[in-house]
This record gives sequence, structure tokens and C-alpha cells, in this order.
Amino acid sequence: MIHVYLDDYRACPKGFVPALSAEECKRLLDIEEIGILSLDYDLGWAQPTGYEVVLHMVETGRYPEQIYLHTSSIAGRMQMYHLLATNAPSHIKLHNGPMPDAVIHTIAEL
Repeated sequence: MIHVYLDDYRACPKGFVPALSAEECKRLLDIEEIGILSLDYDLGWAQPTGYEVVLHMVETGRYPEQIYLHTSSIAGRMQMYHLLATNAPSHIKLHNGPMPDAVIHTIAEL
């Protein structure tokens, strides 16, 4: 099982696999078991957003165990959270915000 951090700008925390684009993140969702997925919304000018990744999860039914939304885009976070909250299976842990430092440190120590 891997943990994935989707962001085109911020540094990927230790213990996470970086995904720099929505396409890269969707490929990882398709082929890997993912424990934690942390999503950014804005992924560069005229590039697909984190919302595209959320749509992919809903369409394929492939979800990580936990999802964090670390984006600074309030509208993007609301859009992603709403789609996940209304479609993700009930056992998926959805967090409407970034990972707490304790989670980041725990993963880094594994």
C-alpha cells in the first residue's frame, strides 16, 4: 500500500509518492492500493484539476482508504468535498482539509 500526494508545487512529504498531475494521480489510483491520498485542486495553468481525480474515483469506484484536501482553493475544496461526500462509500475517511502534522510525521517514520 502506498500514500499519494497530488501537487504540482508543494514539496511531497516523506513517505508519500508524489503525483504532479491529475493524469499521474489517476494512473496510481488505477494500479495501486492507496492508503492516504492528499489532493490539491489547482495543478497549473490550463491543466486538469484535482476535481478530475475525484471524478475518476467516482466513475471507477477506486478510492483510497483516506482522502485529505490540502488545496488552498476554497471553491475547489468545496467542489471536491461535495462530490466525494455524496458518492464515496461510507467506509472511506474523508477529511475537509490538509493532513495534520501528526499524520505526516507518522507516515514519514514508517
